[in-house]
Amino acid sequence: MKIISMNIGKPTTVVYNGKEVKTGFYKIPVQESLYLAKLNFEGDEQADLINHGGVDKAVCVYPHEHYSFWEKELAQDLQPAAFGENLTVAGMLETDVHIGDVFKIGDAILQLSQPRQPCYKIAGRHNVKDLMLRLQKTGFTGYYFRVLEEGNISPDSSIERLSIHPAKVTVANANEIMYEDINNKDAIQKHLAIEELSGSWRERFEKRLEKLKAY
Repeated sequence: MKIISMNIGKPTTVVYNGKEVKTGFYKIPVQESLYLAKLNFEGDEQADLINHGGVDKAVCVYPHEHYSFWEKELAQDLQPAAFGENLTVAGMLETDVHIGDVFKIGDAILQLSQPRQPCYKIAGRHNVKDLMLRLQKTGFTGYYFRVLEEGNISPDSSIERLSIHPAKVTVANANEIMYEDINNKDAIQKHLAIEELSGSWRERFEKRLEKLKAY
């Protein structure tokens, strides 16, 4: 496990489908050490604080291994932080990490809280209208960390997994239940039993379970 790129950015305004949209998606790599607080890296901001950011989504992570796949799929070269992530990492695929896993990166302690849920802005960034759905379909979504202990992180900081959550529900498992196997009551209940699951994903699973029980 290692950091390939550490990226930050402040909100900027872009035009998508003829409308101006404010987004923090356009991040750039940094070389210096940065302090990671409970909500974000210093110098990093989110534009849409309803759907992005917050304690459960302080750090966005994306596996570098997916870049070559998307370059072929999209027939374009991808720049660093192409998926709006704070940390581009290697050796940490969605199939390898679990909801609730705890990691030490630099001086900070982080916990995996949920898969990343792609929004329409990712389609606008790459001018591919169905990219959001394609990310969901492949399961190559990335994921979020919450910050358990604040601290400094640099691009050459090591990554150590301190613990694996006993439920062993991978990010890939969570994506499958959210987008594919949507009527699996047992799997939904298994996810809801994970206290470390983010509030937003918990709410979505709870609402779905209520609807399923009504039938």
